Amino acid sequence: MITLNELDELLFTIKKQFDYDFRDYSKASMLRRIHRFMEINNLDNAFDLNFELVNNPTIFQNFINEIVVNVSEFFRDPSFFKSLQEKVFPYLESYPRINIWSAGCSFGEETYSLNILLKENKLFPKARIYATDISNNAIKRSKNGIYNNTNFKEYTKNYFECGGKENLNDYFVSDEKHSMIHSELKQNILFSNHNLVADSVFKECQLILCRNVLIYFNSNLQNKALELFYESLPIHGFLAIGKKESLRFSSVYENFKEIDREEKIYQKIK
Repeated sequence: MITLNELDELLFTIKKQFDYDFRDYSKASMLRRIHRFMEINNLDNAFDLNFELVNNPTIFQNFINEIVVNVSEFFRDPSFFKSLQEKVFPYLESYPRINIWSAGCSFGEETYSLNILLKENKLFPKARIYATDISNNAIKRSKNGIYNNTNFKEYTKNYFECGGKENLNDYFVSDEKHSMIHSELKQNILFSNHNLVADSVFKECQLILCRNVLIYFNSNLQNKALELFYESLPIHGFLAIGKKESLRFSSVYENFKEIDREEKIYQKIK
């Protein structure tokens, strides 16, 4: 196990060697994930961990995949997707083209959920989704769009609770164990690597979703990410964050109005 001082030294090394900056991530959360990684890989101390990360590219990529939290499901928080359709989609209808940024897209469940609803609300033909994540593993799995059938009963329940209009299974090609998202629903999505900590504005988008990512950042890094989203939105663009996240103490708070307080949907007003 490693100490806080050893953690600081490790994160400094990662920044210097690989330009991944995790120094403003929550220390407690970071330690839990690092200790889990060390246990899985039979690493006893900070020296062994540091040596493997610097000298073994495969170990380092596995480390990034473990450190970056990827937890998602289709139509997670159905009330959010219901609100998005009722309060944001009607506004998006006025645009000839719609750019959407799904930041921290994890394994693609939320991105594809959004695309399904865009299709059902007749916004799909003019929508372009930019789905990004810091994890190359997450991007690869998102592009594949293949999911275990185990949780599809819950996904279907979520889908109908948020106002789904069709049969969810129609959007997948399935066998006994797995379901793959229909190829049509991949055509308007660009999956790519993007680091909210180090990278600049991705693209001007009318809607940005970044849900349940900021909770793993400290206040400084949260503010930095929110400033990035602010710069990526035009006036009247929409930002959606997680239920446990907030704009309230950020430098951009006064530039947004609440569209849905409960679901944490905001609109840029200046």
